Amino acid sequence: MKKKLLFVMNNLTCGGAEKSLISLLETIDYSLYSVDLFLFKHEGIFINKLPKEVHLLPEPMNYKYFDMPIKKSLIELIKKRDFKTSFNRIVLGYLAKTENNGAIIEQKLWKYMSNSISEINKEYDAAIGFQEKNPIYFCVDKVKAKRKIGWIHTDYNKLGIDYKKEKVYFGKLDYVVTVSEELVNILKKNFPEYEKKFVCIHNIVSSKMIRKMSLEKVEFKTEGDKSISLISVGRLAKEKGLDISLEAVDRLVKKGYDIKWYIIGEGNVRKELQRGIKERNLEERIILLGLKENPYPYIRQSDIYIQTSRYEGKSISIDEAKILAKPIVITNFETADNHIKNNIDGLIAEMDSISVADNLEILISDEMLRAKFINNLAEEDLGTEGEIDNLYKLINSKI
Repeated sequence: MKKKLLFVMNNLTCGGAEKSLISLLETIDYSLYSVDLFLFKHEGIFINKLPKEVHLLPEPMNYKYFDMPIKKSLIELIKKRDFKTSFNRIVLGYLAKTENNGAIIEQKLWKYMSNSISEINKEYDAAIGFQEKNPIYFCVDKVKAKRKIGWIHTDYNKLGIDYKKEKVYFGKLDYVVTVSEELVNILKKNFPEYEKKFVCIHNIVSSKMIRKMSLEKVEFKTEGDKSISLISVGRLAKEKGLDISLEAVDRLVKKGYDIKWYIIGEGNVRKELQRGIKERNLEERIILLGLKENPYPYIRQSDIYIQTSRYEGKSISIDEAKILAKPIVITNFETADNHIKNNIDGLIAEMDSISVADNLEILISDEMLRAKFINNLAEEDLGTEGEIDNLYKLINSKI
C-alpha cells in the first residue's frame, strides 16, 4: 500500500522554496507514495508545473480574507455575519501597523488566523510543512500524521524571529530539515535542545532537465548586441540586495563599460528599483524581465550571473547558474562559501557596491578568467536528484 504524504506551502509564486518543492515533487516515486498538496493560496507561476500525480487540496475557505485589503475583507465578512474571522482580520491590521518585522507578524497572527482555518480531515503517514512559519504551524496544529517534518529554507539568524514561539512548534515536529550544513549548525546553535532533530537535505536540482530547458528559444538579446550581459534571478526583495547591484552597475556604466543587467523576478521593491533605475538614467542598461516560467534560456545566453544578497539559505538560482556554467559574482553573505568557491567558479565580493563593481570589472575585463570559471563549472557534477532518498529515510525511519 502506498504511503500517504502531505506537503504544506503558502503558494507557488516565483521563489527558491517554491522551485525546490516542484523539483522534489517531480522526483518522488509515485509507485510508492501518494501525495496531497495544501496551499494557502492557489497562485503562482509554478502551479502548472505540478506533476499530474499530485492531488491539490482546496484552499482554506477563510484565508483569502487575511490576504485582501482590510476594508474589503471586513465588508464581506460582516455580510456573512462571520464576526470571529472579522475580529481576527482586525488583529492582522493592527499588527501590520504596529510591528515592522514580517516574521514576528506571521508568528503572532497564526494564533488568530488558525481559529478561522479548518483541520484536514485525513490522516497521513507523513506531513511536511515545506517552509518556515505558517506551513509548519499548519502542519503541527491542523494535520493528523504519524510523522511531522518542518522544512527551513533560510538563515534563522536573519529573520528576527521569536525563538520562544518557534521552540513550541519545533518540539512537536519529528524532524526539522534545512538545506545546507551551515544552516543546520545555525539551528543547532539557536535550538540546542532539538539538536538531534535537525537534518540537512540539499535542494533537489536536476542538471539534465535544466540544460534541456535552457535550449528553448526566447526573444532576449537583439542580434548584433555586443554588450556584456549580467543576469539575476529571484524575488525583488530587500534581502536580495538589488540596490547593491544597481549601484555597482551604475559605477561601471559611468566608467564606460558596455553592459546590460537583466533581472528575472517580481517582488515588493520593484517600484523602488524602477525609481532608482530612472534616477540614474539606466533604462537602456537595466531590464526588468518580470517572472519567467523558464528562466534557463536567459541564464544560458548571458555572460555573468550576479546575486548580491544580504543573506541566503541555499540559493537554487546560484546552483542553476552553475549548472549552466555561468561565471558568478555574489556577495559575502554568511553562507557564501557554501555556494561558490572563490576564484574557482566565481568571485565573492564584499557586501557593498564598490567591491561588487570591482569584482564585476575583473570578470568583464578578463576573458581568460571567465573561461577558467566556465571550464571548472562544466566539469562539476551538480545534479542532486539523489537527495530524495534522504527524505524517504526520514519518512520511513523509526524514531
